[in-house]
Amino acid sequence: MSVELNHTIVHARDNRESAEFFADLLGLEISGEWGPFVAVALGNGVTLDFAAIPPDKITPQHYAFLVSEPEFDAAYAKIKERGIEHYADPHRQHPGTINRNDGGQGVYFIDPAGHYMELITVPYGGWPV
Repeated sequence: MSVELNHTIVHARDNRESAEFFADLLGLEISGEWGPFVAVALGNGVTLDFAAIPPDKITPQHYAFLVSEPEFDAAYAKIKERGIEHYADPHRQHPGTINRNDGGQGVYFIDPAGHYMELITVPYGGWPV
């Protein structure tokens, strides 16, 4: 069997708020709840299992998601409609815009728990040839 990522735990102040924020932004569904986790399944079978922990124990992480152009456009429209602060770069030097790297689009924003989220439509370095 090849090695595959099955799930990862995402710390949140409010697990339901963070799961709903993420699922709604990307047109996904909450796929399950068990114990302290609210899960959102991604297209490749990986789940993000949101877990509520005390806010002072959250260490911001970076999560990057490869999405299609239509998924990007829909998510970016929601980001703009909702006034979510966003940037073209990870250093937050270019606010209110997106980047166009490797022939695709990208955007960075922060989720309700303070994690650094990124949406890209082309992998860094471009698609393999």
